[in-house]
Amino acid sequence: MRQLLVLLVISAFLLAGCAQSMGPKEGAGSLLGATAGAILGSNIGKGKGNVVAIAIGALAGAMFGQEIGRSLDRADRIAMGQNAQYALEHTRSNELTSWNNPDSGNSGSLTPTRTYKQASGKYCREYRQTVMIGGQQQDAYGTACRQPDGSWLINN
Repeated sequence: MRQLLVLLVISAFLLAGCAQSMGPKEGAGSLLGATAGAILGSNIGKGKGNVVAIAIGALAGAMFGQEIGRSLDRADRIAMGQNAQYALEHTRSNELTSWNNPDSGNSGSLTPTRTYKQASGKYCREYRQTVMIGGQQQDAYGTACRQPDGSWLINN
């Protein structure tokens, strides 16, 4: 147990140093993930196998936590969702609408590309979406269909 505590403290200091070069969400995610991974790893194996399991758990948890930290925060997801609903309901095909969260620096756009009516009578729209997270652009394509309440449900 004492070895586990020492390893956790050392890991925390190492990750804290690395976290300074990351954004705050990535750093916090890495630290929390590493701690959780080390705790889970401590329940596996005995002796030297236990130390290896703790180290692997800490590294895996740190990487997973960092990826989560890079993702969109709640305000980003709300802005993106509101923009999507507006664009799908009110814009013509090939007309771009965009959103921006000045607090996170993340932004994006959605462009409906084709509108069609299913055999069931439901209207659907294909779209192209771009999201900028930490200066990295991610592109997506999809389809959304209008629901009976007037909202648009993304199908993919």
